[in-house]
Amino acid sequence: MKILYVESWTVALAFLIDFLIGDPKRYHPVVAIGKLIKKTEEFLRDMKLTGRFGGFLLFLSVTFIVFLFSIIFVYFLDILSKLSHITWLFSFIFLAIFSSLFIALRGLINEAKGVNKLLDEGNLVQARLSLKALVGRDTGNLSEEKIRIAIIESLSENLSDAVIAPLFYFFIGGFPFLVLYKTVNTLDSMVGYKNERYIDFGWFSAKMDDVFNYIPARITGVLIVLSSFIVAGFSSGKNSLKTMLRDGKKHSSPNSGIPEAAIAGALGVRLGGPNYYEGIFVEKPFIGDILKIVSREDVNLSIKIIITSSFIFISTSIVLRSIL
Repeated sequence: MKILYVESWTVALAFLIDFLIGDPKRYHPVVAIGKLIKKTEEFLRDMKLTGRFGGFLLFLSVTFIVFLFSIIFVYFLDILSKLSHITWLFSFIFLAIFSSLFIALRGLINEAKGVNKLLDEGNLVQARLSLKALVGRDTGNLSEEKIRIAIIESLSENLSDAVIAPLFYFFIGGFPFLVLYKTVNTLDSMVGYKNERYIDFGWFSAKMDDVFNYIPARITGVLIVLSSFIVAGFSSGKNSLKTMLRDGKKHSSPNSGIPEAAIAGALGVRLGGPNYYEGIFVEKPFIGDILKIVSREDVNLSIKIIITSSFIFISTSIVLRSIL
């Protein structure tokens, strides 16, 4: 066991544990990272460091602390693994289980299925409330179709943020890089807003999240195209590629539009468009074409596409790693 290296079978086991079991409802490490971010932000604001420099210090201090703890964690597991065959097995399994907590494929699937089921049951009010776990927009007045559009957007974007990117950095730099990425992503989700409170303070965290997600987002777009060919057929895959190349750069984010455009093309639906965020109307471009009304089948097909994409990535990465 090395500090910045992880065996491919550890990554594979962590991925499968998440896919089959998912995350615990309590004592999640990402929650602890969130609390650290909140406490650090409060400290910096008390010190009157509320501008870009304060945001830079927030990013630097939180990522340094978490990265250091992750290195210490792997170091002690490494020592433990060398004591005997039993402790080696324990270290391997424990690392895989703990690493799985930083991958969120199962949670993403369950949330999407849950909201889609509520719509099938005609429970629009509860569907709007449950959708808040997936998206940042205001959900109180969304129609049934708008909710399904939001689910599909979240599935495509979070395939990159919550599955492909964590696995990508896990392969590159072991457990510390996996945790580092998740910390950067959590910082962005907590302070990377363009409102009065965070426009300056969260600027650096938002930019670093863009940097960390640049390559994974584009890998995700390609994976969605490939999965569309497999799951939905040649026409779907062809349209997915065409729409990704045409509309992928329309999004205000340099990364989110790539997977969103790919899945919009695969399904033959239009995503994006203006929405309300914390009561503020935000103009956003449309992605994809209106070839049909978004339905429950489109959500189900999206779920199949993100699952297929995830398995293509994990298997291809292991093969490429063994060759290289």
